[in-house]
Amino acid sequence: MLERKGLIRFGPKEITVVGPDIKPGDTAPEFHATTQDWQVIPMLESTAGKVRVIAAVPSLDTPVCDLETHKFNEAASALSDDIVIITISADLPFAQKRWCGANGVDKVEVVSDHLDMNFGEKYGCLMKEVRLLRRAVFVVDRAGKVVYADYMPELGKEPNYDEVLAAAREALAR
Repeated sequence: MLERKGLIRFGPKEITVVGPDIKPGDTAPEFHATTQDWQVIPMLESTAGKVRVIAAVPSLDTPVCDLETHKFNEAASALSDDIVIITISADLPFAQKRWCGANGVDKVEVVSDHLDMNFGEKYGCLMKEVRLLRRAVFVVDRAGKVVYADYMPELGKEPNYDEVLAAAREALAR
């Protein structure tokens, strides 16, 4: 598996990122994730026919990830039912369930990559030394093509929500 240094830091430490960066025009790799009730599902197959916004975050229990997931949850209320927002982290499913319940997050599908980091490796988001995902956002159209990809240069940097949602709406209109 491809390993790269120099892309991101975790605190003062340079971290190894595992996996290739995904770019617009790529076919989105299928990945499986664990739901909050511990079901392992193929995420693209389970959302086939929809536009997917996939937001990778290090942990829901951090301020920026909390804020990002709340913003996407709020935005999801105004989107077509043909757009699904998936937030994926390495948090354990029961921790995700607790966090979503305590925070009223019910419009975003929050799933875990904890078991085998399948998403992290395929989407170039796995930070090897700390076994967390680096922050990134992808928009995948109905045909399974990546139409938007953005890796945040720092863990504390939020994505450009307007750009992400515009890309999702544009993909839906095609």
